[in-house]
Amino acid sequence: MNKTKLKDLLGDLPYTAELYWLIQQSDKPPMGGYSADKLKEALPRWVEQAKAAQRPKTGKRVLIFTMLRYWVEHSAMTALALAALGHEVTLAYLPHAHWKKPVSKFDLRRQDLYLKDALKPLNGMVQTISLLDAPQADSLPEEISKQLDAAAYRDTQYSLLHEEIDVESNLYAMRHTRDLRHASVILAFLQKNSFDAITLPNGSILEFGMTFKVAQYLNIPVTTYEYGEQSERIWMAQNADVMRQDTSNLWNAKKDTHLSEAEWDRVKDFFSARQGGGLWENFSRTWQNIESQGASKVREELGLDERPLILLPANVLGDSLTLGRHTFSKSMTEWMTRTIEFFAKRDDVQFVLRVHPGEGIGWGLSVYDILTEKYPELPENIHILRADAKINTYDLVNTADIGLVFTTTVGMEMAMIGLPVIVTGQTHYRGKGFTLEPNSWEEYFEILEKVIADPKAHAPSREDVESAWTYAYRFFFEYPQPYPWHVQHFWEDEEKWPLEKVMTEEGLSKFEKTFSYLAGEKIDWQ
Repeated sequence: MNKTKLKDLLGDLPYTAELYWLIQQSDKPPMGGYSADKLKEALPRWVEQAKAAQRPKTGKRVLIFTMLRYWVEHSAMTALALAALGHEVTLAYLPHAHWKKPVSKFDLRRQDLYLKDALKPLNGMVQTISLLDAPQADSLPEEISKQLDAAAYRDTQYSLLHEEIDVESNLYAMRHTRDLRHASVILAFLQKNSFDAITLPNGSILEFGMTFKVAQYLNIPVTTYEYGEQSERIWMAQNADVMRQDTSNLWNAKKDTHLSEAEWDRVKDFFSARQGGGLWENFSRTWQNIESQGASKVREELGLDERPLILLPANVLGDSLTLGRHTFSKSMTEWMTRTIEFFAKRDDVQFVLRVHPGEGIGWGLSVYDILTEKYPELPENIHILRADAKINTYDLVNTADIGLVFTTTVGMEMAMIGLPVIVTGQTHYRGKGFTLEPNSWEEYFEILEKVIADPKAHAPSREDVESAWTYAYRFFFEYPQPYPWHVQHFWEDEEKWPLEKVMTEEGLSKFEKTFSYLAGEKIDWQ
């Protein structure tokens, strides 16, 4: 405790961290920091490759904001690629190693000095700026300040992977303080410095989210990006939060274009692998923890009978693709609990809630834990399956009569086989014409009653099913843009696609258009 208090005191005194850094002469990160050894070793090589590929200056000023070890590594490479393509690039960063753990100011300042030293090789190609001690705006405009509570709430949900959080908690207070400070810093920074485009990861949570909100307020073009399960692909959104996965422009451009025979073959092969639990092309993981056993096998295992079966495949709790996506419910959890209560009174049907297999690798409470604590005893017609249940979700899909979803893509896949699907969250395929979409609790239960009474009468038409398949092809194969480095396996990708290779005719033929989108050029979905 005394040591912590001392660090807090030293953190508020000017030059203490710098003096300690000089005396210690250590190239190791401080307590609570992270190692940049791999980045430090690689940067000189990357810089030389960028210089060798240098193109004439475009005059376009691009800002990249980054924080956390993996994003700093990834952003440094992206910054060099954009600089090599002729753009004037600024890499603004925070030295934080964590988004939910408090670190003393003294250690944070030491980590900042450590990271400044590691990023030195970028100088000359990319301007690097730490925002740790950057000036703050005197005040925040109401448009920004009124979003702080919601931002801190969402950050806390994400940090705990839990939708119901305590606004009196230390974590919420820390996130609110950090979001407030960053909003003030990035506002002052963007008002003082002029940029033609901003690019940053995610755009939905943490300081990334606040940067996005301030850029929007100042009407600066901003591109947000994230990664799914595909290698050499990146999700992108311009002047929008990429985690919303807004496919409207893509769908408006392509919805009336029928798939070719080769495209039909490709999307059918993809979904065959996806449902069977196997790998396919550039997808780096399987979607199920067990191969398909068949619909009859899963019916036998769960003791299902001939009553109509309603399937609810849940999203990962607290994922940024799920948070804030409710329409009429307060959250996904509230929607699930009220749905369980509805089916507890309906012994004429069977209800299966499949917890997302991906929750097995998370750190928070599972949907299963929350629901079974709330409902320790359930009637025989209701089944809640754990994340690690050895049951393939698609075996359940193939035996179901009706689908209920929040935002999971499984809802789109159920529509693709002709099932009536009720969508209750703001998902990317909502409004595309092949699902049922209530906008209130009253409408939800009304539609649910009607669909249970006659599932076939509410199933998508043949044209709607074809539309669902066409949309699936566009979403999986055209919405993600080609990009050489995936953040989750960045160093393996860097070996496969070193910067010098990316800057060759072969590399640029694949990736140059995406780099231009990151630099603010409008995405051409045609």
